Amino acid sequence: MTTALELDERYGRTRDKRTPWIVGSAIALIVVLIFSWMTVSQSMNSVDADDLGYEVVDAHTVTVRFQIAGKQGVAVTCALEALDEEFGIVGWKIVEIPPGEGHIQQLSATIATVAEATTGLVNTCWVA
Repeated sequence: MTTALELDERYGRTRDKRTPWIVGSAIALIVVLIFSWMTVSQSMNSVDADDLGYEVVDAHTVTVRFQIAGKQGVAVTCALEALDEEFGIVGWKIVEIPPGEGHIQQLSATIATVAEATTGLVNTCWVA
C-alpha cells in the first residue's frame, strides 16, 4: 500500500524545508541592517564632551573649562553644572555653542551658584 507521503514525493508535492530558513535569515538580516543604521546615524550626530578643569572664583561663581568633539559645522548645546561638597547641584547653565570650523573646540563658561561650589563640570551636550 502506498502512503500519502510516498505519493507526495512521487508527484513533487513535498514541502521545501529550506523556505522557513530562508525567510528567517531574511528577517534576521533586515533587523541587523536596521539596528546598524540606527547606530551609525546616532553616532554621526553625537557630541563628546570632556572636562578640562574648573576654578572656584568666589562663593557664588565657578568657571568651567571643557572641550567638545563632534560633527564639524553644527551648533551644539551643553548643560553645565556646579556641585557642592555633597555632590548637590548648586548651579546650572545651558551654553549654546555656534558652529565651529574644527571638530574639537575648547571653551569655558562661568556658572552662577546659590552656594559655594567645590567642582564644575559638563553634564551633557547635544546637537542643537
